[in-house]
Amino acid sequence: MARANAHVRYPARFQLVAAMNPCRCGYLGDPALGCARAPKCAQEYQSKISGPLFDRIDIHVEVPGVSAADLSLPPPAESSADVAARVARARDIQRQRFAEADIRTNAEVEGERLDRVAAPDAPGARLLSQAADSMRLTARGYHRVLRVARSIADLAGSEGVTRPHIAEALSFRRITHLS
Repeated sequence: MARANAHVRYPARFQLVAAMNPCRCGYLGDPALGCARAPKCAQEYQSKISGPLFDRIDIHVEVPGVSAADLSLPPPAESSADVAARVARARDIQRQRFAEADIRTNAEVEGERLDRVAAPDAPGARLLSQAADSMRLTARGYHRVLRVARSIADLAGSEGVTRPHIAEALSFRRITHLS
């Protein structure tokens, strides 16, 4: 916690998972039940959560509604057990990467160490720079993109952070509904 005259660090490790509708009625973007007050409804509803709070959330995912037809589709190609194994491998990579430090995951790495472990390749750096300008990323948002990109690279078993990892991490930044 940083204030004018002091910086205090409180021990806390948690994972926040939150959900919200895109607008008050919840139908924004639904072709069958369109929101009658779009885009104003979405702007008013989403403005109830401050930009700085949104900026502290690493991953934003828009999940469309599920239709009855979707429920009868075959299961995804990658099973939950396969995903769990991939996540365990990525966590092992992070544990080894930070073995000498009091860091467990990419989410905790900061400063020069973040610059070293999450440095993107040249095309990735260009994309991140362009996105930082066009998306008006804060310094916090910029570093969160790097951490998420490093985690995406770990999940893919990639030693370095590349342009596709940066692109995917950028796709997880705040989505605003204006239509």
